[in-house]
This record gives sequence, structure tokens and C-alpha cells, in this order.
Amino acid sequence: MRARVGSGLRRLLRRDTKRPAVSVSEYWTSHNVTGHRAFTDAEESLKYFAWRNSQYVNYIKLMPVAGFDGKRVLDFGCGPGDDLVGFGVYSKPSRLVGVDVSASSVQEARARLALHGIAADVQQLEPGGTLPFEDASFDHIHSSGVLHHVEDPHATLGELKRVLRPGGDVYVMVYNFDSLWMHLLVAYHRTIVEGRYPDLTPREQFARSTDGEACPISRCYRPDEFISLANAAGFDATFAGAAVSMRELSIAATRFAAIMDPRLPEENRRFLEALEFDRQMLPLVNGRHAGIDAVYHLRY
Repeated sequence: MRARVGSGLRRLLRRDTKRPAVSVSEYWTSHNVTGHRAFTDAEESLKYFAWRNSQYVNYIKLMPVAGFDGKRVLDFGCGPGDDLVGFGVYSKPSRLVGVDVSASSVQEARARLALHGIAADVQQLEPGGTLPFEDASFDHIHSSGVLHHVEDPHATLGELKRVLRPGGDVYVMVYNFDSLWMHLLVAYHRTIVEGRYPDLTPREQFARSTDGEACPISRCYRPDEFISLANAAGFDATFAGAAVSMRELSIAATRFAAIMDPRLPEENRRFLEALEFDRQMLPLVNGRHAGIDAVYHLRY
């Protein structure tokens, strides 16, 4: 029986009805994280893998691809194969599978894996459908930047739990509400300095500021919100940390201008006033890194 989702989570999961009607599979077939880049050889592919991880400080520590020797690994929402390449090069999984709703990304992932001679099964999915795997098929599931784009995150988490063996784990990255991206880039630069999205709520403004303005679904979560969502789907969820993007670090100094601007909403001002910085000069709020990429570890 499905666990019930509370009224607060139901409000959080609603779609932005002001956004253009574009299907999820169509959008992600035309748009992907590499810009449909074609790699000429394995060396170029690995350089890109390292460069992309460097754009999000601590991402690869929080969402590792090494250390999964002998494991059955699923990359849920694999896109054009960046992390699949990581698993294939830095681990020796007994089974490596990637799934995605994007036809173009599936083809690009297959081509990129072939450059490395990595044996992986990459399949295209229908959005919102069941996964084409038996129960308890995987030891580890990796899902980076995907669950905040799906129509029904609760149902999707239920499918991930079904195909995960008891005692296995899921590492998930979703967008972080408690981030410089939300409280400085979106709340100040996009909405005040640039004057965008005057009639949208803060979460709708955030959704237009991540993966393109036409992206059909894009959510962000506070840690307690995502933990509640994952727990309702039957997982034991913990917040592992957040990776901070170079985009956020590049605008961090403008927080002073934002705090001085009387148009900045009080919630955003309080957040920016509370910022502290660690030895790497990474922003912290309440002891947690204030980056856009929040990572959670799920078990059951």
C-alpha cells in the first residue's frame, strides 16, 4: 500500500501551471547537460568528466562513482552518460545499467561508453512508467539531478525502492532550496536586478532559472522536505551534504548589495545575513553547505 503524502508535500509537488506545455521526454531530448557534445576519444571524455565535477565543489565526494566493484548499479536518469562513464572507469560493477527518458541522451550515452569499451545496458524509458526490472535487481542506485524533474517523485521513489535489494542504497542529488542559487541568484539577480518573473512564486522563479526557462518540471527542496518525501516512500533518508556550484561562488560577494537592497524579501535577507564560510571559502548556513546540489543517502 502506498504511504500517504501530507498536504504540505502535496503542495510542493504541484507543477507550475504558468509554464509552457512541453512534454518531459521532448524537452530532455532537445536539451541535455553536455549540450549534445560529441566526444572524439576516451581521453576527451574523461577530461570532460573531471571538468564537470570540478564545477560543483564536493559533488564527486557526495555522489561517488568509485568503490562499487562487484555491485549491480543503476544510474536512474543517466542523461548522455557522464556518470556511467565514471562508474565504468573507476569501478568494476558486475552490472551497469542506465535509463533515461531522452532518446538523444540514450544514443549519446551509448556512443560515449563505446569510446571507453564499457559494457553497459542503456535503455530509454517512458516518463512516469514502471522500471523494466525485476524486484531487488540492484545493489546501488545513483540518481543525479533527476527526481526534481519527474511528475510524481513519490511514485518514482517507490519504483526505485522496488528494484533495490534490501540493504542496498540510493544516492540522490536534487536541487537545494537552502542555497545561494535560490536566495541570491534567483531572489536578487534574476528577479530584482534583471526584473524577471514578477508574477511567479519564489519556487516558480527558481524553476525557470535552472535547466532553461521552458523546462516543464523543476523543483527544489529544503532538507526536511526531501527527507519527508523519501521517508513516505519507505526509505530511511539522511542528508549527506550539498555541492556548491562555481556559479554560486562567482556571485557570493554580491550578497552585500543584495542585503542592502530594500526590495529583497526578508526570508532571503535573513538567509544571506546568516551565511558563514569554511576554510575553503564555501558558504554555510546552519552548518550545512549552501549549494544548489543537495545529496541524500536512502536505505531500507
